[in-house]
Amino acid sequence: MKPVILIVEDEAALVTLLRYNLEREGFRLLEARDGEEALVLAQEEKPDLILLDWMLPLVSGLQVCRQLRRDRETREIPIILLTARGEETDKVRGLESGADDYITKPFSPAELTARVRAVLRRAVPASSGETLNFADISVDLNAHRVRRGERNVHLGPTEFRLLSHLMQHPGRVFSREQLLDAVWGHDVYVEPRTVDVHIRRLRKALNEDEESDLIRTVRSAGYSLDHPGN
Repeated sequence: MKPVILIVEDEAALVTLLRYNLEREGFRLLEARDGEEALVLAQEEKPDLILLDWMLPLVSGLQVCRQLRRDRETREIPIILLTARGEETDKVRGLESGADDYITKPFSPAELTARVRAVLRRAVPASSGETLNFADISVDLNAHRVRRGERNVHLGPTEFRLLSHLMQHPGRVFSREQLLDAVWGHDVYVEPRTVDVHIRRLRKALNEDEESDLIRTVRSAGYSLDHPGN
């Protein structure tokens, strides 16, 4: 079955270019010209991936991204932001809104296709049926579910992969570059700062009320999953 990609873009010429190149690569496409239509289609069609323009009429791409991540039915759909904004602060805003990747316009069709394939590969849930446990956190790799104590923890696909990797190596310190290779893959260029953004999102989801922070920041080294005080 062909992977389904929802293109959310109001520039007709760019939609035509995206459709031509992605259909040639074997994808099935859906189109939305504004944020409201995108939210409806995402709910109804459950695409495998969403290409989301930042600047949209009615509802901005960032707002769409946040709403998709808050909704149980759509929170795990991978999202790639498309935007002409190239400043680092803009990239951080995009990632913190819930996007899994970020492509700055103008981009080549080859780069876009590579990014799409890489994000889709990373989004495939593990099928081993294994459950990972550390302290009061459990990760069901097959069901793609996370629990901390008695509550469910809702994570986006990138945060899920990041936590799963740390859970498989408790106590080990990983540099940003090592996490990029393990979670994002060797074949995709992502800035090291991206790791910090997703770590913040992961911490926010894991830590509620008085729960201890099990993700340790090691200055000038990276991050590890560890018991507090270690």
